Amino acid sequence: MAKQTKQAILDVAQRLFSEQGFNQTSMRSITTEASVNLASVNYHFGSKKNLIQAVFKQYFDVLMPSVEKTLQQTASSEGEPGVRKLLMALIPAMIELNSVSRNGTAIFVQLLGRGYNETQGHLRRFIMQSYGDTVRKLVDAIHARLPSLSDEEIFWRIHFAMGSFVFSMASSQALTEIAEADFNRQVSIEDVMIHLVPFISQGIAGQGK
Repeated sequence: MAKQTKQAILDVAQRLFSEQGFNQTSMRSITTEASVNLASVNYHFGSKKNLIQAVFKQYFDVLMPSVEKTLQQTASSEGEPGVRKLLMALIPAMIELNSVSRNGTAIFVQLLGRGYNETQGHLRRFIMQSYGDTVRKLVDAIHARLPSLSDEEIFWRIHFAMGSFVFSMASSQALTEIAEADFNRQVSIEDVMIHLVPFISQGIAGQGK
């Protein structure tokens, strides 16, 4: 029963956080929709920040092992083709998030976007403390493909690439509807990522500063 209650809270929280944002979602609205009392939330999570982190943990616990496996299996080659190959290889890891919940990939990216926009500093600390080794390996893998760039330049390029990714994926439903209406094409969230990767890889690897 306790496990079911905890999962019910997580399910409602992730939906409300992705739809309304972290700041605009009250604990009262979560408890009301989950049909639990505040004591149950405090028992399982302790605080709103811990609940937010627990929502993300569901996804990162699935995503990060897949990222690690992909990094081990993807051969390194320099330049934009190497970056593109690596990012393409990471798409299945993102799609696997649909196993966490229905439309899990889209929900995860919406949550990421909320984290960026609402300056949830505790989230970055949580991610780096819990999954920092994998994050650093991914950054190092990208840098290895672009050895002429400084650490600072890699930081900026990955940051801007993440912004493009989060914005595009958060609006993926609108993009799929436009593709169907304007081009008579049925487009999945995976198709959106396949279209997005060349743009992002060019941004990361392109000529610049």
